[in-house]
Amino acid sequence: MSERVSEQGSERGSEREGLDGEPHERRGGAAPVAGSPGAGARGDDAMRGIGLMLLGFAIITVSDAAVKWVLPEIGVAAAMILRGTIGAVAVLALGGFPRLRPVNGRLMATRSLLHCVVTVGFYVAWLRGMALGDSYAVAAVAPLAMTLLAIPILGEVVGWRRWLSTGVGFLGVLIMVRPGGDLWRSEAAVLLAAVVLMAVTRVWARVLTRTDRPAVIAFWLMVAHVPVGIALLPAFPPPGLPSWGGCLAILLLGLGNGSAHFLFARAFALAPIGLLAPFEYSTLVMGTLVGLLVWGDVPAWTTLAGAVVIVAAGLYNLHRARVRRGTG
Repeated sequence: MSERVSEQGSERGSEREGLDGEPHERRGGAAPVAGSPGAGARGDDAMRGIGLMLLGFAIITVSDAAVKWVLPEIGVAAAMILRGTIGAVAVLALGGFPRLRPVNGRLMATRSLLHCVVTVGFYVAWLRGMALGDSYAVAAVAPLAMTLLAIPILGEVVGWRRWLSTGVGFLGVLIMVRPGGDLWRSEAAVLLAAVVLMAVTRVWARVLTRTDRPAVIAFWLMVAHVPVGIALLPAFPPPGLPSWGGCLAILLLGLGNGSAHFLFARAFALAPIGLLAPFEYSTLVMGTLVGLLVWGDVPAWTTLAGAVVIVAAGLYNLHRARVRRGTG
């Protein structure tokens, strides 16, 4: 970001935000009205945020496919180390080698380490054979979890309609992981826990953009993967050296993750969470197509049905958040 975000941080931090990222109260006058220069600028920022988010999700889908491909060759720990090392270099290049000292260092470190736990959860699930599309179906729970987590973190007030639709969404989870179904496996339970943590990191990313630049947020996220990967080496030793195809997958893994998380952080700085959250579901479509083309994975009907329920509930929650914002 070209502007000095830390100078804006105290002003933004004094505003109480809802799930949609828009403050319920503003200081220093009314919000820009439609047609005003301020409103136009905010609209342009929102569109750029959406574009960056979609591009980031497309990149991360390819990167996830690459790591799923190479995991049997290098293992979880080595994948973490390589992701962090190559990804950090990619972020530095994209960010123009910015000053890397974080303003909100404690939250930065906590979020980065928590995201490493999320990464391990997904890597273990993929290593054990979970399809890419199935893992993204479980990950569709994240926007629902963000609705609930916004209550303690952002001070959001959730009405009975969103409580009800969130409950319906979690019924969709039960449809996906019903006993005897394709997702009735321990990996799905691990992923559900990881997705809840991922939702926390999504909300915290929005909080961090008040004080820290996107490149700094993405850089320390990548760096955190290196010591965590080293610590995991005894539990997940590398099976051997990667093939030439595996080396290409490693490059896609590192460069893709670094680039995508840089774009995510930039998007969160430009647009509110509620506007960006629906595009999380684009990975479900992209991941299913990639899984079908590369591995021939076809999701079970229960997985698709549950995902439809979850997505519908998530979109309704976002609609209610915007209605509440519009009506005060």
